[in-house]
Amino acid sequence: MIEVGQKLPNATLYEFFDEESAGCALGPNAFEVDKLVAGKKIIIFALPGAFTPTCSAKHVPGFIEHYDAIKTKGVDEIWCISVNDPFVMGAWGRELKAGKKVRMLGDGSAEFTKKLGMEFDLTARGLGVRSQRYAMVVEDGIVKSLNLEAPGKFEVSDAATIHKSL
Repeated sequence: MIEVGQKLPNATLYEFFDEESAGCALGPNAFEVDKLVAGKKIIIFALPGAFTPTCSAKHVPGFIEHYDAIKTKGVDEIWCISVNDPFVMGAWGRELKAGKKVRMLGDGSAEFTKKLGMEFDLTARGLGVRSQRYAMVVEDGIVKSLNLEAPGKFEVSDAATIHKSL
């Protein structure tokens, strides 16, 4: 599993865009983690799945609510990563009104999640491979802090906890 002080592994993540913009087409767009994190301070939080109860009611909404306070701490971006495709992540972001506050990034094949060592096999429950719930602060690709939740818990990866730690 990735540890504080280590460099993030490179992988491709996907983000759905509702509008075309410079360099980004309408629909899913692929991004290399190495390029996205270069020179930036980013909060990355991951969760087991889009549209799931704790994720939809608390995890993502907390980061949307604390966005302004987090930005005052020098954070450039906030990412939500889930082992879902970019279409699902886009729809979920629209429903939660994430807007430009939280980037909803799909890791549909769990490439990034597996490289981090954060996969969680829920195949027996019909959910396949998922991500563990965590939040990390990354500066220029290096993990500065990592808050990993115990299974079934939501105590250390929430926005308020991460904000206090910045």
